[in-house]
Amino acid sequence: MGASWRRHYDRLHLHTTRRWSALPGLAMPRKFGRWVSRDNVVRYLEKYAEHHELEVVTGVEVSRIDRAPDGTGWRLTATGGRELTGRAVVVATGFNHTPRVPDWPGRDTFTGELAHASDYRNATPYAGKDVLVVGVGNTGAEIAVDLVEGGASRVRLAVRTVPHILRRSTAGWPAQATGILVRRLPVALVDRAAGLMARATMPDLTEKGLPRPDTGLYSRVKDGAIPIQDVGLIDAVKSGGVVPVAAVESFDKDAVVLADGTRITPDAVIAATGYLRALEGLVGHLGVLDARGRPVVHGGRTPKQAPGLYFTGFTNPISGMFREMALDARKIAKRVGRAG
Repeated sequence: MGASWRRHYDRLHLHTTRRWSALPGLAMPRKFGRWVSRDNVVRYLEKYAEHHELEVVTGVEVSRIDRAPDGTGWRLTATGGRELTGRAVVVATGFNHTPRVPDWPGRDTFTGELAHASDYRNATPYAGKDVLVVGVGNTGAEIAVDLVEGGASRVRLAVRTVPHILRRSTAGWPAQATGILVRRLPVALVDRAAGLMARATMPDLTEKGLPRPDTGLYSRVKDGAIPIQDVGLIDAVKSGGVVPVAAVESFDKDAVVLADGTRITPDAVIAATGYLRALEGLVGHLGVLDARGRPVVHGGRTPKQAPGLYFTGFTNPISGMFREMALDARKIAKRVGRAG
């Protein structure tokens, strides 16, 4: 997790509060503020390893996990011909592991710049340029705002599915707190309540190209789509700094063809199109993944056919990933401890 945070874009802050983002056994320092920056998340993780005297081995990549020959543990195949063994294994390679760029028709013919959001650091290289950001998750929304503030000449945001947008906090009450409170409630109930709240607190951006979603917020969460935490997108769309457009359909040399037939010619395209878990090569042969490549269990549970194999960090909960990983860590530690 620490390595992935080092690679994130410069302006990134946790969308969850400092209080509910700490891992077991070490609070995040108050001086980090309520919304912790990327650099301070990295500092915290470094301090965490030091504080708990964890043996962190870098430069070693595990490519496959198998049952040990004697059936009592696990054997891990790693770089350099290494074989590691363990009674229990926790897979925590992360939700954002392998960048995914759709195989759009004509993509290879595009004469402009095309980069995945994982390569984006700040707006400096895009000053004065016409930029299309593809994907309206939290990453795409925040990069679009960063580009406007960083001097891009034009910023458009390609939207396939209209997102739910939440204020990061309202009157001091963080959206994360609401997420924690409602996550056990019926989906339909939360959908209705969220819809009423959105109409009361969020402007209607339909005329600006960003209508209200036609599906429920929590229904989307259950399907893996987390709402956007607003850190400037609403104001940027209202002012015209960020212009929503239709989804990308294909590329044609210097042009990008949108789903509504529009052809645009941006200087650069940034694909905020998500990541793959990329677990198939590691554990796919063990029958522990679902049809979408996600672990069938997480936290303190292990698959029936793979006892002693644990997973954490592969969900994207409305209550906050750091918080859920901290809960998972405690459950896993208890289970491993009981197993002797």
